Amino acid sequence: MSDAPPQMQLQMAWDHRRSGNPPHPVSIPDGYILRTYQAGDETGWCSVMDLAGFEGWDDEKLAPWFGKILPDGWFMIIHKATGDIVATAMALHGPTDFFPFGGELGWVAGNPAHSGKNLGTAVCAAVTARLIGAGYHLIHLNTDDFRLPAIKIYLKLGYAPFLFTSDMPDRWRAVCEKLNWPYAPEAWRHVDR
Repeated sequence: MSDAPPQMQLQMAWDHRRSGNPPHPVSIPDGYILRTYQAGDETGWCSVMDLAGFEGWDDEKLAPWFGKILPDGWFMIIHKATGDIVATAMALHGPTDFFPFGGELGWVAGNPAHSGKNLGTAVCAAVTARLIGAGYHLIHLNTDDFRLPAIKIYLKLGYAPFLFTSDMPDRWRAVCEKLNWPYAPEAWRHVDR
């Protein structure tokens, strides 16, 4: 067992120079609809979170997040045939030391049985547009090195790696290699610490 502290999550930031150009809405395939939260969605949302590897969600764990979600900022894609929530993301008021007055793209999840349909891209684009529409200039997200499909979505939408610790360049180099994505730290956001 290692005594090393756990690694900090990777972070990404929306390029503020693109604020006037939010991502274009992503077309939703037939059989699905994009909508915002409705009362009663909690159980289905917890189920899709579990399927995406975010285990242990229930009403109690979800409750504190209601105070951070922007109005009409909790997006879901519903599979029409079953009524199941199959993809989701939240637009959060999420200030941090690095992103004061920041908005956050948070809790992105999808049901693996519905992958390959751009559903994750659709909810992430909707959240980003909602945050920009709400006036956020600093938009960020947290992710893990192994969440490669999600990271590829974020990169395609215009989020850039945020290099805020000394191990970030090497970690991002490894992620980019796995995704066959250009490694371009000179174009990314840096903080010297």
